[in-house]
Amino acid sequence: MSWKVSGSYFEACNCEAACPCVFLGPPTTGECTALVAWHIDSGEYEGQSLDGLNVALAVDSPGNMATTPWRVALYLDDKASESQQEALGAIFSGAAGGHPGALAAHIGEVAGVAVAPITFSGDDSTRSIRIGDIADVKIAAMAGQGGAQVTVENHPLAIAPGYEVVTSRTEHMRFADHGYKWELSATNGFFSPFAYEG
Repeated sequence: MSWKVSGSYFEACNCEAACPCVFLGPPTTGECTALVAWHIDSGEYEGQSLDGLNVALAVDSPGNMATTPWRVALYLDDKASESQQEALGAIFSGAAGGHPGALAAHIGEVAGVAVAPITFSGDDSTRSIRIGDIADVKIAAMAGQGGAQVTVENHPLAIAPGYEVVTSRTEHMRFADHGYKWELSATNGFFSPFAYEG
């Protein structure tokens, strides 16, 4: 099999900005609750197009993310056909290898995999996603010196390796599923391009 996907990645979590987890430190509150999302601008899996589709992953780590197994839930875009959903599941669960396969080594439990309506939007300084009535998240870039965006490059816990990430804060993050109910604002966020292949 062969596949590749690229587009826009972002995450929001409960840590203070900037999240210490990406530097392999302990999370701000002792645990990490995060929603990670990918919008695929261009992608294919065994010749099948994945352009324009979205995927999201809810992550709960009750300790240092680098050393504590994660409990996760995966959400696949309902705009995808059944075969496209299977492809997205294979890639973003890590089963198809590549960088998602390396991230999957951190997963201790999969709470569920669901197909849901996923709406993504973004511009130069914001990213947002809505997953049906399950989640609604928006982050906005932090302004640095001279109004420039604050970026981090080559941090060790990289979900989008090879790209600098824009440090952001949540305008809001709401998630309710699998017994969780997260409602946050003014916490950490990151966004960047991403590109994976396998």
